[in-house]
Amino acid sequence: MLVSVIVPVLADTPALERLSAQIPPDPRLELIVVDGAADARLDDLARTRGDLRALRSLPGRAIQMNAGARAARGRWLLFLHADSTMPDGWLEAWERSSGRVIGGWFQFALDHRAWQARVIEWGVRWRVRLLRLPYGDQGLFVRRDVFEAMGGFREMPLMEDVDFVRRLGTRTGDLVELPLVLATSARRWERDGWWRRSLRNVVLVTLYFAGVSPARLARWYGADTAD
Repeated sequence: MLVSVIVPVLADTPALERLSAQIPPDPRLELIVVDGAADARLDDLARTRGDLRALRSLPGRAIQMNAGARAARGRWLLFLHADSTMPDGWLEAWERSSGRVIGGWFQFALDHRAWQARVIEWGVRWRVRLLRLPYGDQGLFVRRDVFEAMGGFREMPLMEDVDFVRRLGTRTGDLVELPLVLATSARRWERDGWWRRSLRNVVLVTLYFAGVSPARLARWYGADTAD
């Protein structure tokens, strides 16, 4: 098996249903969903798809992703947010990547036509280009042996993706950005305000790099970490 797709969810089965429809059964992959909220609708979805493995764990994105990784059988691990939209041909593009690659991510986009979304995408492109710092909504993937050697995600209440990418960048091997767009839902930007949410994200990351603890940041963040 080539890829284990791991999706942490927290009371977000409708988004998961849309995502799972974009990942049809394929012998090259497995789909693992880790629920942190004991949502009974996930059991219904699992019954309709024999290849979907539904697990349960304590809530917390890092905790849930680590639980999924422990159960995974693939050579590669792909961690997705439930509200992602997969690009066509992603698995074939993955198979074409080879050599010393140990991990990477997709290009970022928001599933909204507003001009504000394009500005945010532009900012993300420059953040990744200059800092090599993608976030979890870009679909982080890593070779399983490398993930295990790193000890997986640190089980932090926030910034687990930032911490993981920074540690991954210190490993021997190349990181790649696949030339495919992984769209993520703009619902949180619409809910919180385009600039308010983006500014909050920048402030939180800046404070994290300045040494503020993830626990304190999570209290300020005030949102579900597996949203």
